[in-house]
Amino acid sequence: MHERYRSIIDVHVILRRGQEILLLERRGTGYCDGMLHLPSGHLDEGETLTDGAAREALEEIGVRIDPADLRLVAVVHHRQRIDLARVGMFFATDRWDGEPYNAEPHKCGKLLWCDPAVLPSNTIDYPATGIRSYLAGAPFAVHGW
Repeated sequence: MHERYRSIIDVHVILRRGQEILLLERRGTGYCDGMLHLPSGHLDEGETLTDGAAREALEEIGVRIDPADLRLVAVVHHRQRIDLARVGMFFATDRWDGEPYNAEPHKCGKLLWCDPAVLPSNTIDYPATGIRSYLAGAPFAVHGW
């Protein structure tokens, strides 16, 4: 008998300012250091998806987002490696309080506002898949399977 499938849930925040979105350069984490990612992280036990996304934005870029202002724009079923899969929930918003800054300098090198239609070549493919799905209006994508 097969064991019930379980997966890590990731929450990603697409912070939109005009025609640009905010990306973070990873540093000192051991995972894709030097590459770009959205503000994101794992959902914690006992929190809703939108609460988790708002928490990650506050922790990583110091902005407060009302969870009600987060709109689910894409879901990506991502296989990181043969024995590790994740489900990424991508939320977009253009409403927040505060000016984004690098709130985790031990994990982040810098913040960059970028055109989502022309992502930098060093953007990690997993979040890039979610961003492309968002731009295309496609609510679901599979990556790495």
